[in-house]
Amino acid sequence: MKKALFFLVIGSVLLAACGSSQATEAIPTVPAEYAGKTSPLGADAATAGEKVFQTNCASCHGPQGHGDGPAGAALDPKPRNLSSFAPGVADDYLFWRISTGVPDTAMPPWAGVLTDEQIWQAIAFVRTLKP
Repeated sequence: MKKALFFLVIGSVLLAACGSSQATEAIPTVPAEYAGKTSPLGADAATAGEKVFQTNCASCHGPQGHGDGPAGAALDPKPRNLSSFAPGVADDYLFWRISTGVPDTAMPPWAGVLTDEQIWQAIAFVRTLKP
């Protein structure tokens, strides 16, 4: 019984150590100026969003949003796996983070580079990604 408990504890520690810190981190509260925003675009925006994503995001996040783009390989922390992360957050969160960037990461602010419509298009595309 002691051996089983020992292996259970050791296995749990190893699994916890292998997990991504991004997967366990708390999601920050969306600032008031972004809170409640939802996409004004239809599902067809994903087609245009794919072009926006491939042009501006895929170098870090990878073509399918798995966080495996060639430019992302050298980054610390690594780019998010958007295909797994995005289903768990609302539109307002994604719009905020894409617009303003993410502190302490290489994620830049895209507001002023992309229009609001292009950001919403990229979000529509991200919503189509499969883990």
